[in-house]
Formats: sequence, structure tokens, C-alpha cells
Amino acid sequence: MTTIDLGMPTHGLSGVPRLGEGDAQQSKKDFTSDQEVRWCPGCGDYAVLAAVQSFLPELGLRRENISFISGIGCSSRFPYYLDTYGMHSIHGRAPAIATGLVTARPDLSVWVVTGDGDALSIGGNHLIHAMRRNVNMTILLFNNQIYGLTKGQYSPTSEVGKVTKSTPAGSVDHPFNPLSLALGAEATFVARTMDSNRKHLLEVLRAAAEHRGTSFVEIYQNCPIFNDGAFQLLKDRGEAAARLVHLEDGQPVRASADHVVVRSDSGSLDVVHEGSVTDPSRIVVHDAGADDPAQAFALSRLDSGDHLHVPMGIFRSVSRPTYDDLVRGQIAGAVTSAGGPASDDDLDALLRGKDTWTIG
Repeated sequence: MTTIDLGMPTHGLSGVPRLGEGDAQQSKKDFTSDQEVRWCPGCGDYAVLAAVQSFLPELGLRRENISFISGIGCSSRFPYYLDTYGMHSIHGRAPAIATGLVTARPDLSVWVVTGDGDALSIGGNHLIHAMRRNVNMTILLFNNQIYGLTKGQYSPTSEVGKVTKSTPAGSVDHPFNPLSLALGAEATFVARTMDSNRKHLLEVLRAAAEHRGTSFVEIYQNCPIFNDGAFQLLKDRGEAAARLVHLEDGQPVRASADHVVVRSDSGSLDVVHEGSVTDPSRIVVHDAGADDPAQAFALSRLDSGDHLHVPMGIFRSVSRPTYDDLVRGQIAGAVTSAGGPASDDDLDALLRGKDTWTIG
């Protein structure tokens, strides 16, 4: 058997052509299309779009080697507003389309833009299998806990009791926790950030782009028309200081200036006053690179409908061979083992192999 050295890359942008010395330096303007941005005034999508447009020049990539794939929803208008290649595809199928593109074109940096309804309802299976396979793409999930484009129905992340046009008596559905879902699918990069925190948003985007494999980023995003203020407690300076749990790799997990996250006797995670901790070894130290996602999953469960303790940052970042690299490796191995590219005779033999039937 012929052994193929796959030479697995470790950087998310490995193999994507970069600008040369003679190329002009890029700016936000270079990545801003001539299309009129059509979102409701005050929509959090504006902040995310501005951050992405200003961040893309940092990658140093040619615009023709960047592609944004979206599904259906307010966030899915994203490709129109970026001067890159892209596709406004079909409901929930953006990860599947992006998988084919990534596998066929290793010279592209591929991004998926989706919403909580698009990704977690009709697109649920496509999302989890893209993460399970570890396809080299970056998925940005805009979570506003509502269906915005179709005018305010409850979504898979809406809280229990949510009164909407489709749930006039209040939703009885238990909502998804997108991060728990991603970690359960063993996504290799999982993070959460917020539309209004530009500095943090850019830090997470940089890390997601550099990661090779599926980078899943949940972005809390405000819908001012159908679910205004869903994350207001996390944006209020006074409230945010006591509610946001900032994750820093290698550092104790703090819920506030004087509260820490500890592991209880049952193994669950609790938030307690630091002065009450008698055994310092119980204080949880964040390890984003842990191969076992159990602790990252437990951290994701700190979040609740009342937003009492909401972890923000990179939950997990580990290395694992990607689906697209492995597929290309198999193709290279098959060609090498056969002594070169397939001929017409090889194809004819394949089509007329043992598993054929004569009808009639």
C-alpha cells in the first residue's frame, strides 16, 4: 500500500493565496460592496458587518479567495454587503454548501453566516455534521432569539414562555444552548461574543480565522423590532460586571471581581464568593486546549435564561485533522496507487463492475 504524507496544515488560512509585495494595502473600503445595506435601524447586524469589513484586510488575502455563504434570514444578507465572492443560498443549507466548496477549493477562506432560526431549526443537522466532520470553515451564528425576517415568530433559542405571533400563549419549547450543542458535536473551536463589544468581537474573529477546522462563533445580536433588549442586562455596564464570565485560557474563571467558578462535589460548576473557597484547587482554571470538551461544556451550562452568569470568550480550541484535508488526501492516495490520473478505460471498468443488473 502506498503511504501518502498528507502534510496536514495547522493554520486556518494555510493554502490560501496571500497578497504579494507589489499589491496595494487593503482597507475596510476594499471589502465594502456598493449595495445598500437594508436592515432595520438599530439592528445589531450593522455592528457585526462593520467589524468584519474592518477585520478582513488583516488577513492579507486576495478578495477573490474569500467566500461568504449564507442561508435565509436577516443575517443572511451578509454576502451582498461584502466585496468578496459569496452565495445567498437556501434555508439551513449554508454549512452543506460550504462543505462542498471547502473540499473542492483549498485555496479559499470560507465563512458561513447564519442565524439562530436558520442554523438551529431547518439547518440543525447540517450544522452539527459540519462541526462533527471538522470542515475548515468559520461559522458565525447571529443569535437574537427570534425569527426576524419572517416578522417575529419564536426561534429555537427563544426562552420558555416567549409570547410571539406564533406563540400567543407563550412558547412551551425548551431552547437550545448553541454552545452546548457545538461542544456536544465536538466542534474544535467554539466561542461566544457580542455585537456591541467591538474589541472582543474582533479578538474572537481573529482566533476563529486562524483556527484550522470548524470555528463556531455565537454572536449575541439585538433585534430592535421583534426582540429588543434581549441582551440588555449584558450591555448595561453595572449589570454586565456582575453577569459576564470572561474566559481567559490558563486563568481562573471569574464571574466578577470577587466571585469565582468552582467545581462542586457532584462535579457541576457553581459561582461562589471567592472568600468562601476553602480549597483553592476547586477553583476552575480555563483550559481551552483540553482534548476532553467536558469542562467547556460545563462552562456553557452556566448560562441560563435570566443571564445571571454568561460566559464569554473562547470555550474550546483544539487541533484535529479536517474533513476536507482528509478527503483530498484520499484522492491523492488513490491517484498515486493507480499510477496516475484515471483513464477512460478505468472509468468504464468502474461503471461496468460487478454490481450491475440487466433489466428485461
